[in-house]
Amino acid sequence: MRKTALVSAALLCGVFSVSHAADNNAAPSATVSVPAVVPFAQDAVIAGAVKRECQLGEKLSGFIKQYGQEKGVAVTQVASVGAGSAGRALVLEITDSVADGNAFLGHHTYTTVKGRLYQDGTEVGHFIGRRNSMGGAFGGFKGNCSVLGRTVKALGEDIAGWLARPGKDDMLGDLE
Repeated sequence: MRKTALVSAALLCGVFSVSHAADNNAAPSATVSVPAVVPFAQDAVIAGAVKRECQLGEKLSGFIKQYGQEKGVAVTQVASVGAGSAGRALVLEITDSVADGNAFLGHHTYTTVKGRLYQDGTEVGHFIGRRNSMGGAFGGFKGNCSVLGRTVKALGEDIAGWLARPGKDDMLGDLE
């Protein structure tokens, strides 16, 4: 009886391993172009220090590329992306970013982004994403840009996952 249970368990594990391996070997989707520096929205009211010092646009683009690779989505960073760009193009903008707090009161930060995915000029999906952070472990010892960096890192992972399965009117991150 015990031998039969062990054999059955081994067979089941083998079936799940093969199924999981097939998922990992799936062909990556077409390359997605993203801006090398995600811009701030024109109407965004964001502190000048955050815009000048935190490099959120560069970080977000880099995290989308990094996590895209992990999720099987090829991402290319380009100087500019628009609705009329050839191929798959993700038009992004940072619409809000707030860094309040300090070491004594704690941090309250968040970053919000909007994105639209186009395929040869036709919109195929769009989203709004937002991530909040209080700084994590030892947050009181971190500066505002460091804590905001945590928000764009999480958003980069959210967006990369969305690129694998884009939808319309999606809410990402802490908006889910």
